[in-house]
Amino acid sequence: MFHDQRFYVAISFVLFFLFFGRKLWAAIAAVLDARADQVRSNLDEASRLRREAEKMLEDATREREQALAESRALIERSRAEAASIAENARREAEAVAARREQMARDRIAASERAAIREVREMAADAAIQATRSLLTQHLTAEQAGASALLDRGISDLPQALKASNEAGSRNQNAA
Repeated sequence: MFHDQRFYVAISFVLFFLFFGRKLWAAIAAVLDARADQVRSNLDEASRLRREAEKMLEDATREREQALAESRALIERSRAEAASIAENARREAEAVAARREQMARDRIAASERAAIREVREMAADAAIQATRSLLTQHLTAEQAGASALLDRGISDLPQALKASNEAGSRNQNAA
């Protein structure tokens, strides 16, 4: 037992701790206490930061909800305004189309009246030419009958013109 090295190592270990154990234990305890205090302060700081983060999260969530509500309201207003603008544009387009259609109908009616007037004038000119040529032929053949026919035609002319104008007015009103 006294010759064994382990015995002397064990005795030296016990003596070392008896002489230096208190100082060493105080130093180790001080380091451990300092480390425990540092861990406690880190935990306190972490919990404070967590509370602040939770508060910031709540504020951010509240602000996000407000922004979403505002954006929804803005979208609804925009949709309503777009629908209103589209309705106004549709009404204006219909009004323009109706005006253009009426203008086209008016132009067509004016063209019809001008064509009818032109046809009447041409028919009257043709009738006058035919009458002239017939009268010329008949007048040369019958001088006495031609005179009576000419007098009768001249006396009937105002009534015929009046009847022609009335018929033309009725046709224009009907169109």
